[in-house]
Amino acid sequence: MRAGSFPAHWLTGGPNCIEAPAWQVHEYNPDLYIIRESGCTNYEKPFLYLLFGDAKALLLDTGAGQTDVSHEVMGIVAKWLQRNHRESIPLVVAHSHSHGDHVAGDSQFRGQANVTLVEPALAATKSFFAIDRWPDGQGQADLGNRVIDVIPIPGHDPLSLAYYDRQTGILFTGDSLYPGRLYVADFPAFAASTDRLVEFTRGKIVTHLLGCHIEQTATPYLDYPVGTKYQPQEHELALGRAHLLELQTVLHAMDKSRRMAMRDYTVWPLNTK
Repeated sequence: MRAGSFPAHWLTGGPNCIEAPAWQVHEYNPDLYIIRESGCTNYEKPFLYLLFGDAKALLLDTGAGQTDVSHEVMGIVAKWLQRNHRESIPLVVAHSHSHGDHVAGDSQFRGQANVTLVEPALAATKSFFAIDRWPDGQGQADLGNRVIDVIPIPGHDPLSLAYYDRQTGILFTGDSLYPGRLYVADFPAFAASTDRLVEFTRGKIVTHLLGCHIEQTATPYLDYPVGTKYQPQEHELALGRAHLLELQTVLHAMDKSRRMAMRDYTVWPLNTK
């Protein structure tokens, strides 16, 4: 299992937006980059993930609002190519789900040479990752000596996906599990997806669960208000499989869809009727 590291802290947005960079790029290891959008650009501050294999690179999500995400990503790709003495590498751009704060930069990649954009739609997603049954099937992305398992997990969004990187043991969980408000649009689907993720990870090494946001503070049970740009005392990004098991237990114990604050996240149904 290939190791990596996280920064001591993430930039969020401020306190002085004039001085804050639009993106923070962190090299988890030489073939995996974590890219965070500044809260000064968009308060959602989403995380993007860029993974390199021998044959292809994979970008998960394209950010929120008006950004120069393509320029930032292609700059990382260029430096990776230079370090690895390569002329080029095809880039696949895919998504954790279809919400606007994760697909805003799609147009910057659409039509680019050597770039394949997997459109954030069910038919395109199923076809590209060869998912034969939705949501009970699974797909894969072979990047060349690096296989990424693709697991449908609708509930937050009909198109929600989790990605498991066999090389690092990281499970990328999008907006379905992260330190913050887990907005649940379809409660039965969300509970079933959590069950499937628990079953998928059974017997596998799961080093980290990495979602797309941090909304929780470092204080247990306390989140930052919606719209917060600057989060100087925020929760760490990485969760563990224990959080997934806890979430499954919480969902099973609910007699109806309702809001439930946990230490590191909050289950937040959008419709409690």
